[in-house]
Amino acid sequence: MTVCLLLLSVVAVTAAVPVPRALTRAAWPEREPVVALWVWQCLVATVLLCCLTALALGAAAVFGTVRGQLFAPAPPAVTAAYDLSAAPPWAAALTLLLACGAAWTTAMLARELVEAYRRRAQARAHLRERAPELPAGLPAARGPLLVLEDEYPDAWWMPGSPPQLIVTTGALHRLTDHQLDAVLTHERGHARARHDWLLHLSTALATGFPRVPLFAHFCDQTHRLVELAADDTASRRCGHLTTALALIELNQHRGVLSCASTRRLLGERVDRLLQPPPRLDRRHRALTTAVAALVPLVPLLITFAPGLTALS
Repeated sequence: MTVCLLLLSVVAVTAAVPVPRALTRAAWPEREPVVALWVWQCLVATVLLCCLTALALGAAAVFGTVRGQLFAPAPPAVTAAYDLSAAPPWAAALTLLLACGAAWTTAMLARELVEAYRRRAQARAHLRERAPELPAGLPAARGPLLVLEDEYPDAWWMPGSPPQLIVTTGALHRLTDHQLDAVLTHERGHARARHDWLLHLSTALATGFPRVPLFAHFCDQTHRLVELAADDTASRRCGHLTTALALIELNQHRGVLSCASTRRLLGERVDRLLQPPPRLDRRHRALTTAVAALVPLVPLLITFAPGLTALS
């Protein structure tokens, strides 16, 4: 078991420190933001699985009750292969630390979801106040599209139940039909990919563990890559130039294509649309996706290796 804990620690530290720093310096994520998002998610899953499996092994070594529950259906040879009775002295401290980390992670995720629900409820209440009054006898507007009276061009997708796409009259007046289609396609791209859940997860992890490079970079890169991915969705349908012009028109007064949009990111997005980088070839994309999907299996292989060896 000591070897398993050491290997899990090495994998977790490698995935949490040097790999994210190398990934942030790489140039290919800008060319394939969807693949890059997948790679970041796999890295986070790898670290979380390392911590979870190490917690399970440590708790089984320290607490006999946990050991009995985890290894109850296992043959005696499998239990003996882990040598849980010879746990190192630091196993108890590691188990306590991982248990506190798991509780803190759960608390941060719950806090982020509660805050997101509260912000969404406030935004919907504000929209109900701003929405135009319909004539008597007409049903309340519950469709996916809501038009607000506002001189400033604005458009955004509000997730929830039901989800809604909000567009201001300023956007309708300023944008051409093709540009408006690009904006709507951009926002629908966010909705179809459920980018709001990715943003909640990355924010919760970065808030709970701000000094862990993986979680800090995951948060920053997620906010950036979801916009690039949605831009690609819009440009494939409406064209790069049309999407760039729509982005410029909407952001002449303030960043509105995304609430997380900064001026620096806005400039990068416009430049990327006007001079789109070449995509990776299909083989490279498939290979990167497959390798990233296999990485979270490493902590599982480390954890189950002694038992599988004993069975064989």
